[in-house]
Amino acid sequence: MNELVTSIPTGLAAFSATNLDDIVILLLFFSQVNATFRRRHIVIGQYLGFAALVVASLPGFFGGLILPRHWIGLLGLVPIAFGLMRLLNTDSDSGEEDEAEIEPLNQSSFASFLSPQAYSVAAVTMANGSDNIGIYVPLFASSSFESLVGILGIFFVLVGVWCYAAYKLTHQKAIAQLLSRHGSTFVPFVLIGLGVFIVLESQALTPLALGLSCLCLTALFTINSRLEELAKN
Repeated sequence: MNELVTSIPTGLAAFSATNLDDIVILLLFFSQVNATFRRRHIVIGQYLGFAALVVASLPGFFGGLILPRHWIGLLGLVPIAFGLMRLLNTDSDSGEEDEAEIEPLNQSSFASFLSPQAYSVAAVTMANGSDNIGIYVPLFASSSFESLVGILGIFFVLVGVWCYAAYKLTHQKAIAQLLSRHGSTFVPFVLIGLGVFIVLESQALTPLALGLSCLCLTALFTINSRLEELAKN
């Protein structure tokens, strides 16, 4: 019982130190809620992504090996891809917002778990979590079973707190006005910047390889956009 109590401040400190930047990402996600991208997708995706980071870190508790850090860093290509997609398809976002009444409001929670929107949030959460693994592995390795249970309990409670705090912040007048006016403009650049930082910081790719990857993604999205326009005409 004593170990469960002492695990509370440990869990609070470890989570706060590794997830402060997630508040910014969650703010951006909540500011982009529309017909096809719902609040539940963000919450579910955040939990899925964080759960994946915990699972990847658990081998530290068992004394095993984990995935190489540069493999995790390759997930930085995901926010880059989403950022480029938003830059090259700015017209589609407004169209989705105009169709807010088309999607059924009573979509099941199970369907939300299977939605690509939730998985996209999870992928960004995982990509931004290589530092989480680096801290959680030694933390778990030095914890007893009771302490580990307490730390994980604190972690998953705080994920919900983080989502709620970010959601409420988007409803602050000054923040809401800033995000509503300029959110669609700077979100793609923030996502691309985040992805570039993750890839380079983890040394998953060289700057040259990263630049070539971005060019390839840009070409693919451009071709896909033109094909969609031809199909509509």
